[in-house]
Amino acid sequence: MHRIAATMTIVGMLATGSAVTTVSAEGTAALEKRGAALLASNCIRCHAVGRSDASPHPAAPPFRTLSRKYPIDGLAEALAEGLSVGHPDMPEFRFEAGDIGAILAYLKSIQQP
Repeated sequence: MHRIAATMTIVGMLATGSAVTTVSAEGTAALEKRGAALLASNCIRCHAVGRSDASPHPAAPPFRTLSRKYPIDGLAEALAEGLSVGHPDMPEFRFEAGDIGAILAYLKSIQQP
């Protein structure tokens, strides 16, 4: 039940623009920095999380190319419910609602065409 409530909160924030208010309050640079730190502490052992680094795990895509396959804002639900797809040996990750906006802000800031 908690999982559904968190997902609904995130989807509601995105639909009503509340996520934009959060970005304005914290400042874009601070939000991106927090998102980068979250990804570095949880994902860097497999994924490239920066603008030019290589993924240590050959099957793990660099985060700067995620928008080629997924709309970045569309990842909010997966981040809340638990990421369990990706490379075959990827562990499941769940992020708190307050962290998801930061992760999405950072991911948007590093995307390459």
